[in-house]
Amino acid sequence: MLLLYTPAFLVGVASFWLYPADDSSFLFLKSAVTIHFFKRLFEVIFIHKYSGEMSLDTIIIILVSYFFVSLSLIYTQTFNQGLSEPSIDLKYLGIVLFLIGISGNFYHHYLLSKLRTKGEKEYKIPKGGLFELVICPHYLFEILEFLGISLISQTLYSFSVTLGSALYLMCRSYVTRKWYVSKFEDFPKEVKAFIPFVF
Repeated sequence: MLLLYTPAFLVGVASFWLYPADDSSFLFLKSAVTIHFFKRLFEVIFIHKYSGEMSLDTIIIILVSYFFVSLSLIYTQTFNQGLSEPSIDLKYLGIVLFLIGISGNFYHHYLLSKLRTKGEKEYKIPKGGLFELVICPHYLFEILEFLGISLISQTLYSFSVTLGSALYLMCRSYVTRKWYVSKFEDFPKEVKAFIPFVF
């Protein structure tokens, strides 16, 4: 799993050297992308307890996807250098959403890690936090992270990445809830897939 996130993280780190900029939006964007993938590396090393292995073709697809997202978010921002700031500056709202998203995502990953003892691979119904309302709150918070990045960047491309990520994670949440309902007879029916009380 370290292999999946390391290239994307290194893109973020390298961007500070390759694209030194006085523009605060660009600095915040590079920081957010780098912090996002650093958190993922931290979780791989210290938090997650994986239940199985991943095939090489899946690893390559995910690695390239994360690498490309990290690279393209940062690179497309270079085209905004020297342009006037948007009339409505949303970067500070974006920073707040990013921080809420990354904190909520980390917290729910931590709760998931506590479901298994070392070496255990059995699935359990998650409890605590927003798991009482949705089966994948960590996905919901990840979308908040990406929405924050979009508001920091304020580019069409970053909003496209957020929309694509949101649709993908919503579908994964739906499939995950369906799996839990089929696997556990005592799965609470009021727990939704992605949006509390709604979906």
